[in-house]
Amino acid sequence: MRYVMVEHAGREVPGVLSGDTVSLLTATDLTEVIESGASLPGEQIPYHEGMLRAPLRRFRRDILCTGWNYWDHFEESKGKREGQDVDRPEHPTFFTKGPDVVIGPYDDIAWDPEISARWDYEAEVALVIGRTGKNIPVARALDHVWGYLLANDVSQRDLQRAHGGQWLKGKSIDDTMPLGPWIVTADELGDPQDIHLQCLVNGEVRQDASTKQMAYDVATLISELSFGMTLRPGDLLLTGTPAGIGNAREPQVFLQEGDEVITRADKLGSLRNRVTRVDPVNYVTRG
Repeated sequence: MRYVMVEHAGREVPGVLSGDTVSLLTATDLTEVIESGASLPGEQIPYHEGMLRAPLRRFRRDILCTGWNYWDHFEESKGKREGQDVDRPEHPTFFTKGPDVVIGPYDDIAWDPEISARWDYEAEVALVIGRTGKNIPVARALDHVWGYLLANDVSQRDLQRAHGGQWLKGKSIDDTMPLGPWIVTADELGDPQDIHLQCLVNGEVRQDASTKQMAYDVATLISELSFGMTLRPGDLLLTGTPAGIGNAREPQVFLQEGDEVITRADKLGSLRNRVTRVDPVNYVTRG
């Protein structure tokens, strides 16, 4: 099934998309559906693309991410990490992003040149954990996946370098990570190592790969991440980006105001987002 969050009657509502119809659910959001495993069907409404919102917004922890999970991507960046090169990792490389990065599948990417001069794109397959687990063996790891979706891990390369080479700051700028357009349940998607993933900028294919090319497959990622660390329903894990990033190109090319970024996969749909300048904000307090 394809689970969605839609704008309806002035609020965001979870639902199941089937053809041209969305069957609304009585849950508050998809996180509740994932955690409880139960939600009653409600009203059926006609589907149109513009109603889709980010399928997940409420997280119990930061967004979990994988770096350097396609060896061609790892190799293309050699010598371009500004003195922060490392040897090939012998285990998956993990980091996190702040949850306020999330935007919907067709929302604008909030671009502020005062924050960064080097905005990069990173098309990724993401997954949602559906069952609690710790020290999960590889053979049982896929049983813990609720579903799959797309993300674009838009990154600010100069912020990455400026903060010791770690990735949290350079990947946690608010309103910059498209997510969606829906969550395809694990049983419907099938083999997660058989997904064709692409990123296009202004119609030009910049990234084009299969998840077969992952350095560490999805089951291994889940098993390694859960070693000594409990994974819980609703946790979101990005599985890494393939070669073709702007920072590794000759010459380098970064996202600019007005660019259209499309992230798509044969089994997961597509994200379509415009890079849009936002006014700098000096100080914000919330709550």
